Amino acid sequence: MSEQQTAYALLGGEQPLQRIVARFYAQMSAEPRFAALRHTHAGPLDRAEQRLFMFLSGRLGGPDLYIEAFGHPRLRMRHLPFAIGPTERDQWVQCMDEAMRAEGVEEALRAALTEFFTAVAAQMQNREA
Repeated sequence: MSEQQTAYALLGGEQPLQRIVARFYAQMSAEPRFAALRHTHAGPLDRAEQRLFMFLSGRLGGPDLYIEAFGHPRLRMRHLPFAIGPTERDQWVQCMDEAMRAEGVEEALRAALTEFFTAVAAQMQNREA
């Protein structure tokens, strides 16, 4: 991808990214197979949904909303309070992949983003089981 072809731009910008993130959280809540992942999120998901959108906006080449609001993401540190094992890690990636697929993200872009999400999710893992 060139600078003009950021993942953010290829997704279509703000609205499509917001739909992907909203679908991700809706699936996480509705699908029993994502129960372990949902369990890591106490209470309502509005705040988590907004923060994920803001983070992904900047990380995928759009406006740096998260950094402007909260500073450096420090993802690993911010996720340490949550028990993230292989199940939660894998459910996160699967749920995001399915959200992108349901929102019609082009196959090559979805594959590239899933590779990115897999690497990030592996870094968030903080327990073995």
